[in-house]
Amino acid sequence: MMRKKFSGMGVALVTPFTSTGEVDYATLEKLVQMHIDCGTAFLCVQGTTAETPTLTIEEKREIRKRIIKQVDGRMPIMLGVGGNCTRAVVEELKTEDFTGVDAILSVAPYYNKPVQEGIYQHYKAIAEATELPIYMYNVPGRTGVNILPSTVVRLANDCPNIVGYKAASGNLAQVKELVAKKPAHFDVFSGDDGLTVDIMEAGGVGVISVFGNAFPKQMTKLVQAMQEGRVGDARNIHGRLNELFQLIFVDGNPSGIKALMEILGMLENNLRLPLVPACDDTYSDLQQAITFLG
Repeated sequence: MMRKKFSGMGVALVTPFTSTGEVDYATLEKLVQMHIDCGTAFLCVQGTTAETPTLTIEEKREIRKRIIKQVDGRMPIMLGVGGNCTRAVVEELKTEDFTGVDAILSVAPYYNKPVQEGIYQHYKAIAEATELPIYMYNVPGRTGVNILPSTVVRLANDCPNIVGYKAASGNLAQVKELVAKKPAHFDVFSGDDGLTVDIMEAGGVGVISVFGNAFPKQMTKLVQAMQEGRVGDARNIHGRLNELFQLIFVDGNPSGIKALMEILGMLENNLRLPLVPACDDTYSDLQQAITFLG
């Protein structure tokens, strides 16, 4: 099958909510249009930043349908499809309509804490359930399990449609080991805005960015500088943005990025329980950092 190439600055899209807790589809449309207009490389839909565990099946279908229709092929779409029940993920991949989706991002199975062989078998079953390209997502701080580079390389070699990896472990040495051992067709993305320069310098092809929800142009400039070998320019951009990179995660994701986006007038700062808005001190620190940034 023909596959769209994923690289550059992709955004892990938030889900805006109204003050009454409903999905704010009007604001979602504005955000998607902003990314189309700004030249965001691709959208990652219904990942961690989207508060996906709080969305109903019907909401997920409606959000997916609307975004696919609006994007209309103008950028690739990566869709989060994962879980800790392999059978349920396989069933979803076999039965849902993913027309217009260009790839799947699938998080490591959480809570169960499988051993590496269990992780391997989980992803192998997922790969066999779909022809779509699959990107593995390693975020041990959320899942309680770390996917070792040896397991990733094994899957990349054994499953032709497992084509990439989102690195959100904070372990740069592990990323470097993976880049050194992976097959040529397999791509690595930063899943941590603050490590984007380091991961791309090590051989990564881009970032799936939280920060890019609020500042897509600035994050795109950073990634493009790395793609063009202008590491110094990229590090200068990183230096200016680094305080905000840190602040948006003080109270967790997406609490921080939604606070930042509200300050910028992009959405209402509403989350679904069990997540709550960033605390007053963090909100104030974000305001000051934006003022300093100019």
